[in-house]
Amino acid sequence: MPLPVTSAIADILSRALDGQDIAPDDGIILLSQTTPAALETIRATADQLRQQQVGDTVTYVVNRNINYTNICEQHCSFCAFRRDEGQPGAYWLSWETILEKATAAVEAGATEICMQGGLNPVAKIKGFSLAYYQKLVTTIKDKFPSLHIHAFSPQEVQFIAREDNLDIATVIRELAQAGVGSLPGTAAEVLDDQVRRVLCPEKINTATWLDIVSQAHRLGMPTTSTMLSGHIETIEQQIDHLDQLRRLQKRSLSQGAIGITEFILLPFVGQEAPAPLRKRVGRDQPIVADALLLTAVARIYLGRWIKNHQPSWVKLGLDGATEALRWGCNDLGGTLMEEHITSMAGAKGGTCQSVESLRGAIATLNRPRQQRDTLYNAVSDNPPCQLLTDTSNH
Repeated sequence: MPLPVTSAIADILSRALDGQDIAPDDGIILLSQTTPAALETIRATADQLRQQQVGDTVTYVVNRNINYTNICEQHCSFCAFRRDEGQPGAYWLSWETILEKATAAVEAGATEICMQGGLNPVAKIKGFSLAYYQKLVTTIKDKFPSLHIHAFSPQEVQFIAREDNLDIATVIRELAQAGVGSLPGTAAEVLDDQVRRVLCPEKINTATWLDIVSQAHRLGMPTTSTMLSGHIETIEQQIDHLDQLRRLQKRSLSQGAIGITEFILLPFVGQEAPAPLRKRVGRDQPIVADALLLTAVARIYLGRWIKNHQPSWVKLGLDGATEALRWGCNDLGGTLMEEHITSMAGAKGGTCQSVESLRGAIATLNRPRQQRDTLYNAVSDNPPCQLLTDTSNH
């Protein structure tokens, strides 16, 4: 029997289940709920929408994350990853190391390499940033042409364009020509310039992020989407972020693009973050309950426009991410094999999952599983294998 909730909440959730887009004020009401009855009803609605939109199968991808450098010109207030050149802990992977990591990923059954890194002004070939980023891709694609390269955030695209005095469209086209298959929708943090002035004052602003992602879609380049949550942002700003993603996706789909393939909530981890933001936030690890409610509301708010939702086991731990599969998520993410940006911030979820551990987590829900590729096409399950965490270049 459903738990009793107010008529206002029941009306919002009924409209969502009917396939209607709920309004920003509706989303704010949902995120304001604290009673067990309301929270459970929101969870159940998100779970029902997930079942309606993508079914019961939980997907996962076998991939490797390569953070090719942590040398970065910017100083984001939440980042424990970046270093200045020559600073202890700074690194910049060689082409040989990148190829070794890709080779190990293929041997473990990976179908995707995800690459992101710091904004290193010295990372050029014959004076050009674009040439360096192209070689990051071709170093892998020349040997493994079937690997999907999911690489370079909108911030990295803008950095290349600025360094080489190119327009955004040219950079995206050239990266696609080199072999990039999709862009990560990271560097979004929260799409509110008031928040960004505190979190990442040197990063691109909201309008620029939205424009680069929109241009990528028009050029046939799919992207993901993210939100960094649980720091200084308000619930109103969280809903506005979701609203901007929904409007962007509706425009992209109306133009015939693949658009945004998934939404990933990234709860803030601040254990090793720079002191000023850590002190302002007042805690080191995510509040799981808050992340789960936002996960459910994201499913309800984004509706049929962005159907795939993924939690972050790196930030929530595998148990927390598995629980998120009851709050509207349908995908458990990737094996990663290594991850430095969040782990260096003090995340406790680890940096690698074996295929077997992801399958085991899914099995606890008594739901079917399916290995997928980056664009959510089904692929044959690989045999379970232990993927060893790479501890070099931390």
